[in-house]
Amino acid sequence: MPGIDESLLEAMRLPGARGASLVDWISGLALGAVGEAPGGDWEATAAETAELGRHVAESGSLAAGGAAEPGKEPPVEDLIATTGDAYHLLRFVSTPFDSTVFLHLWLDRNDGNLALARIRLAEMADRLVLG
Repeated sequence: MPGIDESLLEAMRLPGARGASLVDWISGLALGAVGEAPGGDWEATAAETAELGRHVAESGSLAAGGAAEPGKEPPVEDLIATTGDAYHLLRFVSTPFDSTVFLHLWLDRNDGNLALARIRLAEMADRLVLG
């Protein structure tokens, strides 16, 4: 089972990958990051995406299964934001303890395949070992 670094390197092998990180949405910190950072700063990107991820994960109206609760899987699988030249894919990671992390993949819109990235990021999240 791969750890954080191995998972992020695997994400960077996806077509069009520009950068990848693992973010804790409670603290807003990047637990690991590789490649380019949107805006040039992984810590700022982690803080901004953490706020968005936290809002979505804790929102009862956006999550059909209800808001996130400790010890349960996140009610949202992933979140996609599109810009003129990129996709930002946030994949929530289930863990045996409080699940408060997500994988963030930054894809070039011209070279990336969003469907493939969603499938592969889901597989990576399922195999990811945190500790």
